Amino acid sequence: MLPTLVQNLSDLLHHALEHGTEAALVLHDGRSPLARLLVEGYRSALPGAGFLDVDAHPAGQVLSRVEALPAGSLVVLVQSTRFDLQRHRFRLTLFQRGLKVVEHPHLGRMQEDELGTYVDALAYDPEAIRPLGLAVKARLDAAERVSLVSAAGVLSYAGPLEAAKLNLGDYRGARHVGGQFPIGEVITEPVDLAGCSGRVSIHAYGEADFTLCSLPDPFPLVVEGGQVAAAPGAPPGFQAVLDAIRAAEGVVWVRELGFGLNRAFSRTRTVTDVGTYERVCGVHLSLGAKHPIFLKAGFDPRQTRFHVDVFCDLERVEVDSEPVWAAGAYRVP
Repeated sequence: MLPTLVQNLSDLLHHALEHGTEAALVLHDGRSPLARLLVEGYRSALPGAGFLDVDAHPAGQVLSRVEALPAGSLVVLVQSTRFDLQRHRFRLTLFQRGLKVVEHPHLGRMQEDELGTYVDALAYDPEAIRPLGLAVKARLDAAERVSLVSAAGVLSYAGPLEAAKLNLGDYRGARHVGGQFPIGEVITEPVDLAGCSGRVSIHAYGEADFTLCSLPDPFPLVVEGGQVAAAPGAPPGFQAVLDAIRAAEGVVWVRELGFGLNRAFSRTRTVTDVGTYERVCGVHLSLGAKHPIFLKAGFDPRQTRFHVDVFCDLERVEVDSEPVWAAGAYRVP
């Protein structure tokens, strides 16, 4: 799969990061098969870059290499977990220095048989994903009602929704260039969280250790006034997630409404890391009060703890009675 990986990385670097002759530094470890594969791919895709194994050098030396880079340079983070170089998220420090960033976190969660799926998820076609993401955003931003239709029933959202945020690999005009890869997502949530009620089928969810639990048989999630009321037939692991959220936050809020655009992932083609699988072509929700992007009155970011992704098994999605997603694919121009 190395030739495919090199091509996908080259496309990302050229089209998304717009990387040319600027300096580049790849910070990596070698603790997982996927991390080692990505390093090999970047050696071909970034032949002029510097490479530094963070496990073989003290943190001060790593930070010194970063500090020596001029603004506009590229830093690639290839991490089996996350690099513990500073107390706060390292990517934000790099952005503050005016650096472009490609972050590959939690690679150690991926299994050997998932490497090909991850490589395919890095494929980047700006002529396809950018217009699609913008079209989905336009429909959501103007929506008066969104309906998630599944075997369990209909989960209905009353608009307006928050202005949708895009993760399309298009950083033109953005404050920062780069982010976490693979990419492909449009996210929003109701302005009034209480405007979400109904039932929806769930086929996968994030466990407490941030790994994906994918189920052969979906279960219904019952939502009333923006809060989870019941999950009849859910596995014990999911009930434990609900219990943990209620113990810490009192109730289980339903927040993010996410539309994944990455066609490399599907109901049957998954990866273990839930943060990576979040880009799956389809719809996911977040449970818990935590959301750093959409700030709401009454939700103190310092007090919220949980943001658990759950993945919907849907027949279709309707925006103002018009289908925008059905049978595993988007239905927007």
